[in-house]
Formats: sequence, structure tokens, C-alpha cells
Amino acid sequence: MGLKRVLTLRTVIATSAGLTLASSSFVAAVQVAGFLAGDTAWLAILTGGLLCLGAASCFSELNARLPSAAGIRLYFSRAFNDRLALTVSLLYMAVVMGVVGAESYVLASVLNAALPAIPPLVWIVAMFLVVTGMNIRGVKIAGTFQDLITYGLMGSLLVLAFIALGRVGFQLTAPLAPGGALAFINAVAVGVFLFVGFEWVTPLAEEVTHSRLVSRGMLLAVGLLSVVYALFTVAMSASCSREALVASPAPQMVFARTVLGPAGVFWMVVLSLAASITTFNAGLISVSRFIYASAREYVLPPVFSRLSMRFFTPWVAILTVFAAGVTISLVVLATHRYLVLVNLAAAMESVVYALAGLAVIRLRQKEPQAECPYRVKGGVFVPVITALVFAGLAVAVMFTDFYVSLYLLTGFAILWWYVHRVVPVLKSKYQPRRPARRRRPVAEPADAGCKKT
Repeated sequence: MGLKRVLTLRTVIATSAGLTLASSSFVAAVQVAGFLAGDTAWLAILTGGLLCLGAASCFSELNARLPSAAGIRLYFSRAFNDRLALTVSLLYMAVVMGVVGAESYVLASVLNAALPAIPPLVWIVAMFLVVTGMNIRGVKIAGTFQDLITYGLMGSLLVLAFIALGRVGFQLTAPLAPGGALAFINAVAVGVFLFVGFEWVTPLAEEVTHSRLVSRGMLLAVGLLSVVYALFTVAMSASCSREALVASPAPQMVFARTVLGPAGVFWMVVLSLAASITTFNAGLISVSRFIYASAREYVLPPVFSRLSMRFFTPWVAILTVFAAGVTISLVVLATHRYLVLVNLAAAMESVVYALAGLAVIRLRQKEPQAECPYRVKGGVFVPVITALVFAGLAVAVMFTDFYVSLYLLTGFAILWWYVHRVVPVLKSKYQPRRPARRRRPVAEPADAGCKKT
């Protein structure tokens, strides 16, 4: 057996929250504010956070039942079937790569605003090269470093928010009147993007002393993020014109410059770099390891399972994610359609959370006697509400943005065909066949009916 890395609750919270804190989150926060009247974005964000607490509870029960690094692939496979689980997992990883592309574009815009002499393309390629090199060499961000970055980032955002609100005398415009119901639903749906990735901490179930630490970490992380995002978004909308925030691919820079001038710009550049590097690094690790594991199961061509003999890392999978990420980033840089990727991630995340609620219900029916250290309180109420609400939010996002529905449905159809048609061919071609077991002849007792003489 290998050594087991024991993680503390503090680090689990930092990992769950750190995976969601990204430069592109500020873009989504401005979108949320754009749907609503006045300074009421906090209502939609807290509502989204409350709903994500329900989803986190469902993931907590799934993690308690099946504590594994396989995550949603294992949960959905046991609850439904392997083909659906594989299709959803592949689509989810594809969307994550899209988010990485949007994240790199937003970070490049931040750095370009601070140093306009350097083109955004240079920043994008440089960031990809640095993090890809770290992954190929197997360099891991230490737990203590992750703690410092995450808690430092959340603390800094709260400080900036209070400074900005103090400058406007805490005077808000219609803080309790968000407008129409449809606008509020759309705001909540996009607000889900702010919490994208909190469930990626479930693979750490094999590295903690008890799976309950993962459950507590997720719930506490979502709660902390709800407060931080709500205050920061209200501070942005109260301090800056909504038109200036919406027009910028890096609205946090507009906010920081308005509140603190050049010092605020420098501060926000540091915060954005820290957030993006940890998020991008986590995304690249998760996607490349998923590709590697899928290739080992002959779900993808075996070439993706090749390891570096020097660093023992899946270099082909890592370089594949690098190529895909750079390509997506270049497309976003040329078209400036990064908001489509934000909405796509919100819709896909809603689908995954809805399936998590259904998976809890299904596994309770299939395995009623299975050991489960954690159960969602209230019977099936929370899983049912989670499934229904997030399914509705996914539909709301797809109706709001035609391209989101087009990309999501097209991607699902292509991957469904791939799983049903291509995967069986790969497995029959590459999967080693077990030799047929020979039946041992049954020896008949000699002279069974004879007596000794």
C-alpha cells in the first residue's frame, strides 16, 4: 500500500472553494447583476448558493456511499448505467476545457489592462506553457500554498468590497427589488457558474481520515463563497456604472481602478493571477487524468495513456489538453464570445447537479441496506428539489442563449454516438482477452462399488 496523504478540514475547504474562485467568476457576477434591477444581485447569488448547498448535500451522500477518486463517473454508473455516466463525464470534461479557455482569455485581458504593451496572445500562451510544464513535471501545488491563496483571495475580496461600500456610504439602489420573475430565474441560473467546481473535491475522499471531512468541506466552502460573491458583486454594481462593467472582459479591473486607482489595479492583477493559476492547474489536472484513466479503460485510444518514464505523468493527455485549451482560447480571442462558455458551463453544471439529486434517490432504492455514513436530512425532499430546480435552471440557460442549447445538445448527441459505437470497437480491439478457463475433469472414484478383500 502507498502512503496516504491526510488532509485537514481547512485544506478541504480551501480546495473546494479554490477550484471555484476564478477570474471568469467576476464576469459571471456582472452578468447576474445585469439581469436584475438595482443592487439586488446578492439575492440571486445567495439563492444560487442555497441551491448549491442542496447539491453539495447530495454529493456528500454520494461520496459517503462511494468514496472514490472516480467521482461522478462512478456515482452515475452505479445509479443509472455506465454508458450514460460515460457520456455525461466526457461532456463535462469537454465543457471544463471550454471554461479553461474562457479563464485564460479573461486573465489575458486583466494582464493586458495592466501592461497594454504585451498582446493578450502572449499572456495566454505563456500561462498555458507554465502550467502545462508544471503538470508534465508532476509539480503539485502544496496544501499550505493552496490554503494561503484561497483564504487570502477571499479575504482580499471582502476587504475591497467593504472599502467600496464604505465610499458610497453603504447606500444601495433598490436592494430588495430584483424585478421580474424570469429575470431573477435567469440571474440565479448564471449565478450557478460562480460555484462551478466545488464538487471536484470529492476525489479527495481517498486522502482524508473520514469521508465526512469532504462533506463538511463542500458545505462550508459553498457557504463562504455565497457571502464573498454576494458582497463583492453588490460592491461592484454600487461603485461602477453597469455599462462599464458589462463592456469589459475583466470587470474586476474596472472596479479595482475605480475604488483604489493604480494600487487597486496592481492588487487585482495579483489576485487574478493567483485565482487563475490554481483554477487552471486544477482543471488541467482533472481533465488530463480523466483522459488518461479513460484511455486505460479503452474508452479513448490507448495512446492517451502513455506515461513519462522520467516524471511518471500522462504527458500525451496533458499535451492534448494544452492543445485543446490553446485552440479554444484563440477562438475566444478572435470572436470575443467568452460569455457563451460561461453560460455553457452554468447549464452543464446544472445538468450534473440535477443528475446528482436523481442519483441519490436511485441508489437509495437500489441499495437500501448499503452502509452510508452520511445521509441528506429530510428523506427525499432535498434530492427531489435539487433535481427539479437544477433541471429547470439548465433549461432556463438554454432558452436564454441559443448557442448554449445548440452546443450542449450537439455535444451530447455526438458523445452518445461515440459511447455506443466507437467505445465497443476500441474495447474489442485493444482490451486483452482473458483466456478461457479450462474445466477440470471430475475424477470418478475408482472401484466405488467394490469392497476390499
